[in-house]
Amino acid sequence: MSRAVLGNIAVGVLLVVLALLLLQLHLAEPWWLAAPLASHWRWAAGSLLAYAAFCGWLWWRGRTRDDATAGSDALLLVWASQTGFAQQLAERSAEALRAAGLSVRLRGLHQVDAELLQSSTRVLFIASTTGEGDAPDHALPFLRRVMPQSLKLPDLHYGVLALGDRSYGHFCGFGHQLDAWLRKHGAHPLFDTVEVDNADPAALRHWQQLLGQLGGNPTELPDWAPAQYQPWTLVHRGQVNVGSPGAATWRVDLVPADGVLTAWQAGDVVEIGPQHAPAEVDAWLQTHGRDGARLIEGEPLRTHLARSHLPQLPESVPADDAALVASLKPLPHREYSIASTAAEGQVTLLLRRLLRPDGTPGLGSGWLCDYAEPGGRIDLRFRSNPNFHAPPQDAPLILIGNGTGIAGLRAHLQARVDAGAQSNWLLFGERTAAHDFHFGDDLLRWQREGFIAPLDAVFSRDGGEHRYVQDRLAAQLDTLRQWVREGATILVCGSLQGMAPAVDAVIEQALGREGKEALIIAGRYRRDVY
Repeated sequence: MSRAVLGNIAVGVLLVVLALLLLQLHLAEPWWLAAPLASHWRWAAGSLLAYAAFCGWLWWRGRTRDDATAGSDALLLVWASQTGFAQQLAERSAEALRAAGLSVRLRGLHQVDAELLQSSTRVLFIASTTGEGDAPDHALPFLRRVMPQSLKLPDLHYGVLALGDRSYGHFCGFGHQLDAWLRKHGAHPLFDTVEVDNADPAALRHWQQLLGQLGGNPTELPDWAPAQYQPWTLVHRGQVNVGSPGAATWRVDLVPADGVLTAWQAGDVVEIGPQHAPAEVDAWLQTHGRDGARLIEGEPLRTHLARSHLPQLPESVPADDAALVASLKPLPHREYSIASTAAEGQVTLLLRRLLRPDGTPGLGSGWLCDYAEPGGRIDLRFRSNPNFHAPPQDAPLILIGNGTGIAGLRAHLQARVDAGAQSNWLLFGERTAAHDFHFGDDLLRWQREGFIAPLDAVFSRDGGEHRYVQDRLAAQLDTLRQWVREGATILVCGSLQGMAPAVDAVIEQALGREGKEALIIAGRYRRDVY
């Protein structure tokens, strides 16, 4: 139930209570013929104070709340809401960002002016669409006073969460209007607009994942919607870049536990439900004197704890095991690009083994690379990612990526090979050819067979004319223009910091701002960056 509905119910209850209180005055002996009794004055004063207190509480709940030290460098989080849902998501998003260590300024779109935008460096918009592509009512001052201005926003980086209903003609219309306006005035997208159809939980999980990435590490707040995972089995894992100067990179292969393979498309992602290290759970059980083997709701207590945040304060740990399980907060998911196709019969992942500041493995990579037992269960669910699906098979395809971003690109290439589509150009960057040429055997074989032409692989630590993938692309602007004229779609997968904005700048250099925006509008320039 939304806060707006709860607020309306609360107001209705308060009005009923006040009416009953006033009714008592009328049921008492007639007092209007003489001076009011002292008790009547007390009833009236009490009612007035109660109403004032309630109004004050509503104001306090709806006030603009910023971090105490938030300055102009704080991330600006803006909501545009018709029913209150976008505002609720903005408040949740602010909580997640603060948990990731960021300072946040929270504003309604009606509170945003040109000066605030020009003085900000990072802005996130959560924008609802009402009617046939219209903005929420309270956004009208922004539409009338700010959007007609010729602003210059070259230092602004932004993201948009667009809320809508696909049954309407202009799905997420206002969110896309905001995105187009910001691009027109020189602002740079942090990631492609995230569309949400009727509060779709998968899209909201993706947004929550992006929030964690903005903080430098994924937040460990629980998912906003309950997880519905499928059981999969870990059949293989191993480090694929032993000797690399970069972070350890691992390949992980998974198959469905029940043998029934779920269909997915190249470009889709999986969300993994991580677990704590068994030693960490055992230490917690010993500290609190609990029996990890005791069955609660059909599963051992140890299993419930492994999938949840472990309560740290003794006073937060219920004495009863069933009550403990009911109070647990689930660990958040981690999402990864799928490197394989459904026709290959397994989900293949390529991931960095990340380390926390204290040297311990990250939540998701630690589970997949260190703790999960081969042959053991992995909780997994798929998230459709239509923004990163491939164009028709007869259209040329340009694939650009770096690091573990090759995973999502490899799936597209496998699907194109299976379909016999040969017009594919791959640009890939990593550190060293000897240790970091991920899926190199597949890529070189497809090149020999004529499915990748050209294959541009650059390695920053090996020297050579071009160190980074954006450098190799910049050296081939004429080729890029020719492929685009022939109808090519560009898919970019990899690092949000460095590679993606640099590649974006090269594409704009080749095609101009209007040409790049025309590709975006046509769905021929798409990114899956993290």
